[in-house]
Amino acid sequence: MWEIWRAGTERTGPIGFGREGKTLACNPCPLRGTLGLGWLPNQATEDPFVPPTPPSTPDRIIDAAMELFAHQGYGPTGLSEIARKANAQPGSLYHFFPTKEDLLAAVLERRKELLWPVVLRPIWDRVDDPIERVFALMDGYRKMLRRTEFAHGCPIGNLALELTESHPNSRPLLAENFDGWLRAVAECFREAANRLPADTDPDRLAIFVLTTMEGAVMLARTYRNFKAYDAAIASLRDYIERLIESETEWGSSHRRRTGSRAR
Repeated sequence: MWEIWRAGTERTGPIGFGREGKTLACNPCPLRGTLGLGWLPNQATEDPFVPPTPPSTPDRIIDAAMELFAHQGYGPTGLSEIARKANAQPGSLYHFFPTKEDLLAAVLERRKELLWPVVLRPIWDRVDDPIERVFALMDGYRKMLRRTEFAHGCPIGNLALELTESHPNSRPLLAENFDGWLRAVAECFREAANRLPADTDPDRLAIFVLTTMEGAVMLARTYRNFKAYDAAIASLRDYIERLIESETEWGSSHRRRTGSRAR
């Protein structure tokens, strides 16, 4: 789910550029190619001028597994391959993660941690309107598909399809990843409640957005074009705009009749 590209932030060296052209010392992002962010400010301190801290061995292993699981799936990825990519000894991997499922759990926990700073915050900082934030998020997935030539889907969605039956212990963490995404989108609709009909349920609307995105990504990857993706997002926008229009047209008179706005 968190396979988002932030426009204009991918770098090829340890120097990034902040607002107003300021030069920022940045950490190399171990998720380059997975989250498409290239170089990120030092997230431990949120101070872009703090020199980067080398990642620990467990962090390198988790980051390598996260990238490989996103690119080729959980099943086809071997632990020895993860160790090589992480530049770690196999013994170190087994020391920190005795089983592959232990490593999967760590990856899913890391995805949860990265949702706000890597996926949502760059969009929320850039877009003020809560409803337009939702569509900027959708546009991020579209950019990811274009830049990867449809090779990358939603990492959480892919793992859910692959693992929910064969690895039932992964379901709670997969669900928690979806829940975090849903809460963020639902909060956008809550912030826009004064523009929506009184009986609009933000949580249900967020589920509608998530299922639209997941299906649109899957069809784009299958057809290797954006026809279905763009049609799905256009229909989603049309539906939300109709909700806004209906509230504009008769919302005031409805509130006068009921005497209060339902929550």
